[in-house]
Parts: sequence; structure tokens; C-alpha cells
Amino acid sequence: MVSVPAPPRPGLAAIRMIIYDCDGVLIDSRRANAAFYHHILKKFALGPLTPGQLDFVQTSTANEAIDFLFDGHPRRAEAQDYQRRVDNRPFLSLLRLEPHIREVLTALRPLYQTAVATNRGKSLPLVLKELGLEGLFDLTVSSYDVEKPKPHPECLRKILEHFQLEPEEAMYIGDAAVDLEVSRRAGVIFAAYKNKDLAADYHLQDHRHLLEILPGPF
Repeated sequence: MVSVPAPPRPGLAAIRMIIYDCDGVLIDSRRANAAFYHHILKKFALGPLTPGQLDFVQTSTANEAIDFLFDGHPRRAEAQDYQRRVDNRPFLSLLRLEPHIREVLTALRPLYQTAVATNRGKSLPLVLKELGLEGLFDLTVSSYDVEKPKPHPECLRKILEHFQLEPEEAMYIGDAAVDLEVSRRAGVIFAAYKNKDLAADYHLQDHRHLLEILPGPF
């Protein structure tokens, strides 16, 4: 049996921009998202949220989540209107920062530009402010800032165009299959965070590992 070597990982010398997904990468949001969508389901006498449903809503836009949770339900349009109006602030206390993310972002910023590209919507500014990440990103792109959310590459292309960068000058850090897909479609390097099952260019189990693989000094 002939052994076929794995393709070489892309080099990092050209990297100028680090782009982050939000949920599951910057923050642990499963408890908050579970509470948010449970609240909506309960409002319409549905629920409880199942583990499979939670897996779906973790990586989707709020519109996609409601379409999924209310598939075939006669009040789906009403539920969509409600999720756009509901106050996200009561759920913010359930969010947790991923370990070491603030110190890594602080270390990166003298040498690299940083951005967020996420399917999270109207709550993104609230989340960043609540968890002390406000001011640590040069640009944030939420599902409210694009016509087509992930896995369409519009969010990443918007960032590249804003900073006049080529795809090979950016890395995207995500934790889900949709993040791998959007990276491949945009042509940027992909680093998987805490998900060894993804066929990523690089794998990070801790945010501090990024400082070990990027050209420094840090």
C-alpha cells in the first residue's frame, strides 16, 4: 500500500488579518442560546429545545433558527417578528469568554488586524461590550451586515475588501463545518478551534496556541 502524504499546510508569513467566528470561538454561548430559544418556544407553547436543535441554532442566523424550529408551524412569521424584537440582555449573564481570548487579542493587535465574521445578528455589539471585547476588533460583520450569511463567503469577502487584503493574507478561526466551508469558499486559511474533526489547515485547542504558530514576536 502506497502512503500518500498530506498536502502541506499553507504558510503564515503573509498573514496580516485574523478573523474570528463568535459563538464557540470567542464565547461559550450554548447556555445563553438555549435559554434564548427556549424562551421563544415557550412564548408559542412549544419546546423544550432538544440537543439537536441547539446544535443547529449555534451556527445559524436567528432567522434560520426560527425557520428551523417553527418549520410547518402556522405562527412561524409571528415567531420571526418576535425574535427580532426580543431583548437579548437578560441572556447575557449566561455567556462565558473562551479562555485566554482577551489576552491573545491584546497580544495580536500591534502586529495583526483583527475582525469578527459571524452569523450572530443584532446581539453582537451587546455581547462584545458585555464580555469586555469591545475595541479589540478593527471590524465586525454580523448576519445583519450581509445579504447572504455563512456559509456564503460574503462576510469574509467584505472584510478582505474593506482592508484591501488578498485571501492568503487572512486566517479565519471557527469551530464548525460551516466555518470550514466559508473559509474554503473565500480562499482564506482556516484554523479550527477545539474541533479536531474538521479538515482544517491548523488546529487550536487553546487560543494561546495561535501565538505559537504565527510569526511574532509576541
